[in-house]
Amino acid sequence: MNMLNFAPTGFIFDLNGTMINDMEYHTRAWHAIINVDLNKELSYEAVKQEMYGKNQEVLERVFGKERFTRAEMDDLSLDKEKRYQEAYRPELALIAGLDKFLAQAKQKEIGMAIGSAAINFNIDFVLDGLHIRHYFNAIVSADDVVASKPDPETFLKCAEKLGLSPSACIVFEDAPKGVESALNAGMKCIVLTTTHDVHEFSAYPNILGFIKDYNDPILKELF
Repeated sequence: MNMLNFAPTGFIFDLNGTMINDMEYHTRAWHAIINVDLNKELSYEAVKQEMYGKNQEVLERVFGKERFTRAEMDDLSLDKEKRYQEAYRPELALIAGLDKFLAQAKQKEIGMAIGSAAINFNIDFVLDGLHIRHYFNAIVSADDVVASKPDPETFLKCAEKLGLSPSACIVFEDAPKGVESALNAGMKCIVLTTTHDVHEFSAYPNILGFIKDYNDPILKELF
């Protein structure tokens, strides 16, 4: 990792795939709804490639913008999240080392935020289920933005709520579109390799390093 003499005062975390390793469960839930409930033949890998942005945007990318009403998309979105939570709840856990990392950042008085395309229903599921809400000074969900990732709005709002300039923040992400969002926000990024391979991020110059979990010794450089 090359920190480029960078001393961040804010950490911004994506949620799914970045704080908890749950993206497979989201993909399974969407795959079942898209193929079984809605009779669209889409492979698991094809569904995986659509796993970014708001739930409504996923449906619009797969089925087109005219297929569902907003109310129908809201119902499908909630159904998907209920299926995901039911399947993932027994496995709910922070990615290895994150508990200690959050505690250390809190001790160092580093501002922390969550910037996620998840709805609050899912964010609450994680924060309250793992009792970690107290670490975070700000939360920006899908309900708080007009344009989702790779638009920078999510991360810029996090920085604003933390009272920090974008350049003072590091983003933790697991998805190329999330890294692109950080780039568009003027933020450096550390990538969790939970969901995508390293070669999928070759287009992004704002990446400081790749980690499999928060026990990686390179993270000590952040403090």
